[in-house]
Amino acid sequence: MAVKSLINIPMLNLETEMQRWNTIYKVVSEPKPEIESTPRKAVWKKNKSVLWYHPAQEKKYSTPLFLVYSLLNKAYILDISEEGSVIGNLTKQGYDVYLLDWGSPGLEDKDLTLDDYIFDYLEVAVKRAIRHSGATEISLVGYCIGGTLSAILASFTDLPIKNLVLAAVPIDYSDVIVPDKWVKAIQKGTLNFDRFADAYEVIPSEFLYFIFMALQGFNIGPTINLVTRAHDQKYVDKWRRMDKWMKDAVTFSGAAFKQMFNELYKENKLVKGEMKIGGQKVDLTNIRCSTLVISSTRDELVLESQSLPVMDLISSEDKTYQHVEAGHVSLCLTGKFAFAIDPWLSERSARVK
Repeated sequence: MAVKSLINIPMLNLETEMQRWNTIYKVVSEPKPEIESTPRKAVWKKNKSVLWYHPAQEKKYSTPLFLVYSLLNKAYILDISEEGSVIGNLTKQGYDVYLLDWGSPGLEDKDLTLDDYIFDYLEVAVKRAIRHSGATEISLVGYCIGGTLSAILASFTDLPIKNLVLAAVPIDYSDVIVPDKWVKAIQKGTLNFDRFADAYEVIPSEFLYFIFMALQGFNIGPTINLVTRAHDQKYVDKWRRMDKWMKDAVTFSGAAFKQMFNELYKENKLVKGEMKIGGQKVDLTNIRCSTLVISSTRDELVLESQSLPVMDLISSEDKTYQHVEAGHVSLCLTGKFAFAIDPWLSERSARVK
């Protein structure tokens, strides 16, 4: 019996295995891949931030889209490859797309607050996009923390926001993906990053990358996937782009970091209606435009319970909640996000006459 079982063990294909490990060696030793953007031009700049305009390939809608990504990661995840580009797919579907790239703050930006980002950057950039497009209305599309900032802006601004899309958006911080000991320490104040932020003034990119990995439990799944699928060149190319983006972290203003950590994570002020921006309380019930809220089913960073409460907080008569089969990052990485929002947006965007 022992001899028979040994005979049935499949033999390794030496050529295939050599090709696999040669590919893996190239991945870890070669420079990171270049990311080529969907055709674009800069239409506004402020400090480190740039507003990019991506024209529709064949314009179908006169209502442009304004994309807002997280302050904690770089926005090119939305345009990471020709096939998997959220922006590229939206322009193919007939939308003019504007993307606010926050940039990465330097020491001179240590005092930037969420108030500054919302009113002096985001609101001004949306106003600039409206003027540049010549449109009478615009659709605001926020992802992750970008969705949080977009919701706050939408509750204050007089700008003509026709549609609001909030994807993987953290609103309620009473239930977050961190270890229970962290949650209790944060609530008791024994885990406090104020002194750390004051010491560094601008949070280093390495620290934010560490936190990003820690929240995912230092998942080695992607590395295992690379080893097992190294023969698949298409997968390897996508893996390299994802690896580049994950390690290409941003810095973060110390003032904004303390504000976000204390008022959102620790005290959960936004959902309680106690958060103040620009000296005024943030009241999400002021949001009355058509709103789409998206949760991804395998989100490893933002729980559905963090996003769902916004549906009861806003006053929109036209509001939709949608599940998408994806993870927090893969929803962007695959370009699936563009196809998830298009049916909803297309019904609520003015068509070119």
